[in-house]
Amino acid sequence: MTAHETLKKYYGYDEFRPLQEEIIQCILDKKDVLVLMPTGGGKSLCFQIPALLLDGTCIVISPLISLMKDQVDSLKANGIAAEFLNSTQSFAEQQEILEACYRGEVGLLYVSPEKLLTDLDVISNMAKPSMLAIDEAHCISSWGHDFRPEYTKLGYLREKFSHIPFVALTATADKITRKDISKQLNLKDPKVFISSFDRKNLSLEVRIGIKPKEKINEIADFIIKRPNQNGIIYCLSRKACEDISDKLRNFGIDANYYHAGMAAEDRSKIQEDFINDKLQVVCATIAFGMGIDKSNVRWVIHYNLPKNMEGYYQEIGRAGRDGLPSETMLYYNYQDLLMLNKFALEGGQADLNLEKLNRIQHYAEADSCRRKILLNYFSETLEENCGNCDVCKSPRKHFDGTLITQKALSAIARMDEKEGVTMLIDVLRGSRKAEILAAGYDKLKTHGAGSDIHQSDWQRYLMQLLNVGVLELAYDENFALKITPKGKDILFGRSKIELTVLPAILPKEKPEVEKRIRATKPSVPLEDLFTILRKLRQEFAQKEQVPAYIIFSDATLQAMVNAKPTNQFEMLQVSGVGEHKYHKYGQAFLDAIDDYLETPSSKKRKGDTYQETHTLFNQRLSPDEIAVKRSISTQTVYSHLAYLYLRGKITNLNELVSSTEVAEVEKAIKIIGATTAMKPIFEYLNEQVSYPKIRLAMAVIEKKSA
Repeated sequence: MTAHETLKKYYGYDEFRPLQEEIIQCILDKKDVLVLMPTGGGKSLCFQIPALLLDGTCIVISPLISLMKDQVDSLKANGIAAEFLNSTQSFAEQQEILEACYRGEVGLLYVSPEKLLTDLDVISNMAKPSMLAIDEAHCISSWGHDFRPEYTKLGYLREKFSHIPFVALTATADKITRKDISKQLNLKDPKVFISSFDRKNLSLEVRIGIKPKEKINEIADFIIKRPNQNGIIYCLSRKACEDISDKLRNFGIDANYYHAGMAAEDRSKIQEDFINDKLQVVCATIAFGMGIDKSNVRWVIHYNLPKNMEGYYQEIGRAGRDGLPSETMLYYNYQDLLMLNKFALEGGQADLNLEKLNRIQHYAEADSCRRKILLNYFSETLEENCGNCDVCKSPRKHFDGTLITQKALSAIARMDEKEGVTMLIDVLRGSRKAEILAAGYDKLKTHGAGSDIHQSDWQRYLMQLLNVGVLELAYDENFALKITPKGKDILFGRSKIELTVLPAILPKEKPEVEKRIRATKPSVPLEDLFTILRKLRQEFAQKEQVPAYIIFSDATLQAMVNAKPTNQFEMLQVSGVGEHKYHKYGQAFLDAIDDYLETPSSKKRKGDTYQETHTLFNQRLSPDEIAVKRSISTQTVYSHLAYLYLRGKITNLNELVSSTEVAEVEKAIKIIGATTAMKPIFEYLNEQVSYPKIRLAMAVIEKKSA
């Protein structure tokens, strides 16, 4: 079986994504590979397909038990023999799995680095490794954002298994981390594949300077307007996770929190509920993420500015893994900056962490296409503006901000450059707080000079000045603001500066509006087909005790809605429906679609289009003539005729496909193996039987076997 045939048979896809085919071929050629591919970009398929084509068992090193289980459940749902070994299993269970590997019955075996190194001889003797895949490979590098010491011992494996290919995979790694991964794993002249990091289906938005109460109101309103969508809210602290989930529950939102300070069983329960669509919203620290392979997360919100671009990119990558449109939103204010600077200075590699923080701050403050900045960080250039970020949707305007800037700089200078942002804003706005009076700042010429500008707007203007290098923070002087040489040129009139016109902040909602939002339930329309299929999927998921997206992704359900398949052939053309899944679930979904099409409320019954083809066929028109008359493709006409034949509407197809041609196709199927793809049959028959005739012949064979 070829890689393409494996892709169609087990995964239900007709084409590989960019780079996947080249990566698979490299592995099949027994070469080491380093794959840098974004979350949701299809990394796993790069080693799963070679695993099915090579003799032996692919050993997959994965850092989290939950992630292993999710991957194995997905593989089994596709009819692929896969298992995992971890500490939750008994010795007997582990032995049974290893014996199955020895018998050649397991294509992929997932293990943690600790488990593999502890039981290396037993596992390697029983599993007969065909290749070794290291998932989340950035964990091996101390330069990586999620360094895990246990990964550093894996370099030894390259020497022990010198005869098999190694593939290291990660979603986020800058140049220095990529080099370190290859070095630490002792990869042999690895071929490096860097996929595009452009997740076009993710919209990007940043909200600056929003007060905590307003922020909660905005987020609650956002979620309420998306009642059937799952999402994650990332927070910097455990306390924030708990507080935010409590406040969201006051709005009637199904939310809970997740962080490393919780008991393991409580974390596991939250994660399982979220994965299984029993919980709509999780407020989490970054501890929540690596174990989540959920494909239908529709939005991700960052309640605070993240520490670096790598973490931010990986976290927003939890959304829209199925390729459907998804939203991301980042909230950012001055307090975040102070807190993150403190974290960066107190941790190891302070200079590196501060530089990474500067880059994410630059992204948040951007007044040009955000996606360009994000991709540029990962050494990728986007030629055109993306059109799917808040800056592109509402292009920023600029104004001469010299006077505003001079007011701020003058106040800083008059306070001897020893105060931070909060004190500066209070002075500019003319506050008479006790500490201002005690310091004598109410006597300054600049006291009240900016009273016409709102406090939150001052904060956002000052962040612009920090971002363009007019001001800098003295971290070792309690974050006092200092004027740079560039700032002095502006202060003394030697140069001017343009500032960005601030995007409007939504007004704070009044309490009665909050109550009305809380009490309002969205009106329930008549069930659409997507909702019907979603419920059917949930029934299967509950029976099999797996997440719903493992049965079929949202993208596959949407493809069913668009195509409305009514027979086996058409269902197997739907992206994401492989042969194994069709035999397990296909008929149930076909029946649901048929029932929907028969209801009077359905806007367009698909049966109508078949009936039109049937009527013209009975009038003795040829398929080509029907195609012209109906303004559809000839291929579609043949698909209609096959459907009508299988439903008994047409008694025979002898005029269109001969018994000899049917016999040739049947023979080809027996030799090739059960297939729904016409291309292998077409090629086996040396292109002597056309695709339309193969389609009709397959219908004849299907009806005969039924």
